[in-house]
Amino acid sequence: MQDIRCGNCSKKLGEGEYIALAMKCPRCGTLNHLRAESSEPERHRVPVIGAAHGPQTTKQPTRQK
Repeated sequence: MQDIRCGNCSKKLGEGEYIALAMKCPRCGTLNHLRAESSEPERHRVPVIGAAHGPQTTKQPTRQK
C-alpha cells in the first residue's frame, strides 16, 4: 500500500490503492485529484491456429502390403 498525501501541504490523507480519488485536505482545504499511473497497454498476440483446441494430431496413412 502507498501513502496518499496532500499535494499542497503533504499531510497524510490516507493509505491504500486507488484508480481515481478526489479528497479535500482537512489541514489546508486543497481538493486533491489523484489517478493511478497508467501502465503500458497490454499487447494482443496473434492467435495460433489450433491452439485454442489443443494439439492437433494428423493421421498417418497406412501402408498396404
